[in-house]
Amino acid sequence: MTGLDILYLGAAAGTSLDRAQAYRRLGHRVEHLDPRALLPRSHWVDRAIWRLGGAVLTPWLKQALAARLGGRGFDLCHVDNGECITPTVIALLRRHCATVINYNIDDPFSRRDRRRFAAYRSAVPHYDLVVVCRTLNVPEARALGARRVLCVHRSADEISHAPRPLGDADHRQWDCEVLFLGTWMPERGPLLAQLLELGVPLSIRGSDWQRAPEWPRLARAYRGPGIFGDDYARAIQCARINLGLLSKGNRDLHTTRSLEIPALGGLLCAERTDEHRAMYVEGAEAVFWSSPQECADRCAALLADEPRRQAIARAGQRRIRANGHFNEPTLRTVMAEAMVLRADTLAV
Repeated sequence: MTGLDILYLGAAAGTSLDRAQAYRRLGHRVEHLDPRALLPRSHWVDRAIWRLGGAVLTPWLKQALAARLGGRGFDLCHVDNGECITPTVIALLRRHCATVINYNIDDPFSRRDRRRFAAYRSAVPHYDLVVVCRTLNVPEARALGARRVLCVHRSADEISHAPRPLGDADHRQWDCEVLFLGTWMPERGPLLAQLLELGVPLSIRGSDWQRAPEWPRLARAYRGPGIFGDDYARAIQCARINLGLLSKGNRDLHTTRSLEIPALGGLLCAERTDEHRAMYVEGAEAVFWSSPQECADRCAALLADEPRRQAIARAGQRRIRANGHFNEPTLRTVMAEAMVLRADTLAV
């Protein structure tokens, strides 16, 4: 596929930035605009999105986009997430882009995040292609009038999740036995508190943990707020075991951690789901559990058997590479689907 001119609307950080960079590595010319950077700089923006929905920001976003795009044209617009993108914004994008698609790794059809994805849901019928990461999202998108839906796994990034060389200073800073790296959610506090009571030598890093009702029981395991970039990679590499927890409100059967941890060479110890078991051979390429006690037992056995722990971590890394759950092959699949749509449109 020859290089395309892509307008990329998504956060200039995290997995969104990884996908924009992956498009560039695939040979496409990418104009990356972060919708948040086009909106008023105020903490009220986040509150408005969650409480009222992104549609309240449409006037600001349309004005800013029109000024930035001018008379320019693009082969494709990739909207990443789309919490602020309404049907009228898509109408504006169509004046500049031959095809407009949405890619969302969240669960915008659940009600966990209040009104956050109300604008996204109203816009679903107006995209040429809607890309989701949960099989149950496919009929939900179609029920809202989606023209075409593609379901993909979430993915690690070839660059962001490539193992880093580690020195003595890295091990002094990041070495730990069992690591959970992620944000507090209501179901996670009781689980991690139980693991501590079962003797798991746990370290916790992430946001909002002080909000947990279980905080008095968790505080001794807390090592600090969320980390990103090289620190994120090195922390996973230096942990002997990495816990992979799901978001129940997001109806997860796997998360980005399910791919990022093995990509970095870490050992994934995750909740047992059909999707996890389809990705990795249980007990050989990753370790799974269905209760706090089983998780604690798995951790104790692995910490007592270093050769087996290392063998599983290496096998998990080989498996994700064989499966191709990385940004570049995933975006090739998305682009192939988008180009079919474009060819069909040109043929009409």
